[in-house]
Amino acid sequence: MHADIVFISGTVRTGAADPPLCDALAVTDGRITALGAEALASRGPRTAVVDLAGGALLPAFGDGHVHPVMGGLGLAGVPVRDTASVEEIVEAVRRWAAEHPEAEWITGDGFDPWLAPDGRFDARWLDAAVPDRPVVLRTMDHHTAWVNSETLRRAGYTAGTPDPAGGEILRRDGTAEPLGTLREFGALGPVLALIPTASHEAQVAALREAAARFAAAGVTWVQDAWVEPHQADVWVTAATTGPRLPVRADLAFVLEPGDWRERITRFAADRDRVESSAPGLLTARTVKFFADGVIESGTAALLEPYTDCPHSHGIANWTPAELAAAVTAVDALGFRAHLHAIGDAGVRGALDAIEAAARANGARDRRPVIAHAQLIHPADLARFAALGVIANLQPLWAQPDPLMTELTLPRIGPERGGRQYQIAALLDSGARLSFGSDWPVTAHEPLRGIATAVTRQTPDGEPAGGWLPEERIDIDTALAAYSAGCAHQAFEEKEWGALRPGMRADLVHLAADPVGTAPGDLAHLPVLGTWLAGRRTHHAAAFQRTGAGRR
Repeated sequence: MHADIVFISGTVRTGAADPPLCDALAVTDGRITALGAEALASRGPRTAVVDLAGGALLPAFGDGHVHPVMGGLGLAGVPVRDTASVEEIVEAVRRWAAEHPEAEWITGDGFDPWLAPDGRFDARWLDAAVPDRPVVLRTMDHHTAWVNSETLRRAGYTAGTPDPAGGEILRRDGTAEPLGTLREFGALGPVLALIPTASHEAQVAALREAAARFAAAGVTWVQDAWVEPHQADVWVTAATTGPRLPVRADLAFVLEPGDWRERITRFAADRDRVESSAPGLLTARTVKFFADGVIESGTAALLEPYTDCPHSHGIANWTPAELAAAVTAVDALGFRAHLHAIGDAGVRGALDAIEAAARANGARDRRPVIAHAQLIHPADLARFAALGVIANLQPLWAQPDPLMTELTLPRIGPERGGRQYQIAALLDSGARLSFGSDWPVTAHEPLRGIATAVTRQTPDGEPAGGWLPEERIDIDTALAAYSAGCAHQAFEEKEWGALRPGMRADLVHLAADPVGTAPGDLAHLPVLGTWLAGRRTHHAAAFQRTGAGRR
């Protein structure tokens, strides 16, 4: 039997021990059928031959924590992501408002929270650009919003408004008057609820745009880590109408304190509806929790107080008892828990809740995920492996960028600052690891995160030798975390994440072998092609010019 596709003339990195390398790979009916000489012998008159042109073929990447609909929608609105100052943001708002006089609300996502001193953004700065329409801009971590005075007025935020549970309304110095900076979802929620929801059609279009970007980065599976009830229908529509989606996905239904007991009663039916609509493409087997906030805004939950704010331990979004009860309840329904936890108290609370669920519901292969795990107390490091917890880390964050140097380190001090993003330490402890981007928080391209995991340096190569260099990992380990690690997180390690006969042909073609590429060049290594179960989902223009391959 002849193969449908044979890849030749390059390095095939299988991600497996035997063989780790070969020079050809064959695909038939969407699955890998042969490697090396056997693959070359399977060519027939109708076989599509893809010339790797000296590049490398690898298992496609996954993304273990990402927000596709949110990211796609964020591509619209005020373009603030690449601004370098408060003044640039204000001018971008002014310009966008003038170009869109019909817009009732002016929104934008992705600006850097260190652009204002201590991350304190003043409503009056935005009022100078737009005084009569509400403006809501969210920082790159999405845990803080900068709003103008009209937004504060519509939300009913005044000097007499107390800080809500799970949120903080920053005040103007020396007064109780709201400044214009809102932190965490308790404070953001009332504002976001006022913004008209994008139409179903707009959300589907946003998801398609995001999926195309993933494919162009070599990604074939994503964990949507924040699915509101209506967004399951967005995925179903995108998967069942129009062009075929270029990625598979697992959906994580978000669960928040308060009405969680009522909300989970719908999860099983939603899961069944999603999975029956697009079998093999969509699953919905995860529930997302926010254990805490983020360090840069002082809202991550810490065991010891913030260095710059000795009265504050941050914000725990759940009480320990309620988080344990909620995780236990969704675990009993067969869902896997996926917990955002950044501070060391947040991580400990997440581990405690997972342990409580296992104790209540009995032993099984549940593969819970703690995402981010930025700061882990030394006493908790070994608990990841002991409890079977997957650490889903965002390797692109493991660098001394301005977010780290201007906001994070001053808030937690040198001792805690020196044990952040312990990628190597977690691996050495026996913990399972997967990588993700958290896009649109940061860039979605896996190669950028892989480069940082290997170097622990900024894009400018600073510092020499890397930041916390003992936490650097080698290129093979980093590649595996973005492929096999994500497949393990998805319970699909027998289907993808390595290149073995019988496995799905989820493949990425890189312009050069990443193992032989200088670390400083990894982030810019071109992705020339991506295949989802043997179907090409990305075909780079540079690759087209070579004339190599037809699928």
